[in-house]
Amino acid sequence: MGVTEFQKWVNDYYENRGWSELDIFIRIGFLAEETGEVARAIRALEIGRDRPDEVTDSFMNNRKDLVEELGDVLGNVIVIANKYNISLEEVFNSHKEKLSKRYSHE
Repeated sequence: MGVTEFQKWVNDYYENRGWSELDIFIRIGFLAEETGEVARAIRALEIGRDRPDEVTDSFMNNRKDLVEELGDVLGNVIVIANKYNISLEEVFNSHKEKLSKRYSHE
């Protein structure tokens, strides 16, 4: 699935669930929460879990969790982009241009 198709799919799915109607500040809170879950998944991959109430899992299961959490972050980013009629392609191109200009002298 291409990025434009995925962005449309997320838009349609979130609209059908009523999730797109949430206040933008609630959405930012969800994005922050999901970013924390990405950090937790990376921690599990890199240094493991050290709490007695958490189970150590296999590398593949921890990686699968990271993939899922990155998807949750991306879903929230897409909802925010869609609210302001911004395509992910525009985001990608803008980011690439910004970094290329910023570090072109190196």
